[in-house]
Order: sequence, then C-alpha cells, then structure tokens
Amino acid sequence: MLIQKGYNLVITHGNGPQVGNIMLANSAAKRLYDMPEMPIDISVAYSQGFIGYVIEKQLRNVLRAHALDRDIITIITQVLVDNDDPAFSKPTKPIGPFYAKEEAEKITSETQAIFREDPQGRGWRRLVASPEPLLISNQKSIENLVRSGQIVIAVGGGGIPTYFKAINELQGIEAVIDKDLASALLAGNINADRFFILTDVPNVYLNFNTRQERPLSRLSVKEAKIYLDEGHFPEGSMGPKIQAGIHFVKHTGNDAIITNGEQLGNDNAGTRITIV
Repeated sequence: MLIQKGYNLVITHGNGPQVGNIMLANSAAKRLYDMPEMPIDISVAYSQGFIGYVIEKQLRNVLRAHALDRDIITIITQVLVDNDDPAFSKPTKPIGPFYAKEEAEKITSETQAIFREDPQGRGWRRLVASPEPLLISNQKSIENLVRSGQIVIAVGGGGIPTYFKAINELQGIEAVIDKDLASALLAGNINADRFFILTDVPNVYLNFNTRQERPLSRLSVKEAKIYLDEGHFPEGSMGPKIQAGIHFVKHTGNDAIITNGEQLGNDNAGTRITIV
C-alpha cells in the first residue's frame, strides 16, 4: 500500500456512470412529474459528494485493518474553464440516457441540445463540450492538507465546470471536464512527486488487442507524443491518460505511472512516462 510506503495521497476519480444515472433519474422525473432537470454542474457536484463518501468509508476500513491513522477529507471541487474554449463550438462528450430519434429531436427543438446517434445502435445521446481545465479551486488548501499527512479526495469527475460570467460572478456551465487532464493539472500545481493514473490494464500497450500487442514499461515524453500522433492511444481510451501524463511530466519533471490498482506499491509496475 502506498500509505505504508510513506506517500501522502490526493485521490481523484471519474463519475461517468454515476452522472449518467443521475441524468436518467432526472429525465424520468421530468417525464413523469414535470420536474425540472438538474444542470450538469449540479449533477457533477452531487456525484462528487456521494462517490467521495463511498471512497472515504472503504478507505477508512482499510486503514483501520492496517492500524493506520489518517484523516480523509472530500473536497467538492470547482474547476475553472473558458466559456470561449473552442470545445463549446464542437461538443464531443456523450452523456446521460439514450433517447429515440423523435424524442431527441423534440428536446433539441426545445433546448438547442446537440445529440448524436450511438454507434452501437442503442439510441441517441446528448453531446456536451469538454473544455480544457484552467484552474483548480482550493488547490492551495488541497496541497496544505495533503502535505500535513491528510488524505484528500478532490477533482471528482474532472471537477465541477465553472466560468466567470462577469468579473465577480462565477457560474456553472454545461460541460464535462476530462478527469485525467484535470487530475494532471492539480498534480502539477501542487508539485506532486508522482502522478499515478489507474486504469483496467497493467501497462500501456502498442498495437493493443492485436497480435502485435506489446507492453511498454517506460516512455519518454518525446516517445509518448510520437506514439500518440501515430494513433496508438485512441481518444476514447488511453489517449487522455497519455496526454495527462505528458502534461504532468513536462510541468514538474517528475514521473507519471499508468497501471492498474493491483500494481500499486510495486516500484517497477506499469508504464512510466519520464522527461527523457
């Protein structure tokens, strides 16, 4: 366990399925009871709270089993974006439930929402923008807490997307921030010594799921960029994780490690991205 090795931890997490469930419940409530739907920024905040609770509870059980004493603190985290980000003119992130084509067209006519047909034929899903994260709210407090030995859970689901509607008026916005890029931004800004990105495979692979599949144990930033440009790491899969690793390493000079949870604590585990 990393804690037993003396690491101080900031834990971030995704929320895709959970926000999908929230939006599905919202959709049913609107259809059955004419209740207003919850905006995306509120849905992200909602998911941060209950996912943080679940992580806190289970981690406390693990700490008690190993006679370790740490406070665990969940921070509902806002992340600043630019409402002029080009991503808003070309939404790409599918969210929420699947709709029939007629229902999707009706919602579009009422709200100007953008929908795309699912490639697997399951229906139509709403698309939202995925803007670049610019600033993590409360990052100084996060750094102070973690360097004092507390475990901090933050930037859940990439953070709650906000922007400045006016100079002193912060506003939520309909968007989804990539969790890996937001986590890399936070890790770099608090000068983390290591950046671990957990996924469901032990290593990053070239030619993944082919006969030429090859695991990678180490990548320089230059090599990672080359393989990314060659299409080895798809946008909807390993691509954002590689981009996040590159961002962290370039901004800190420290290593990023991509692996699965079972390999944590193994010094030679996963794929290590290095500055050279």
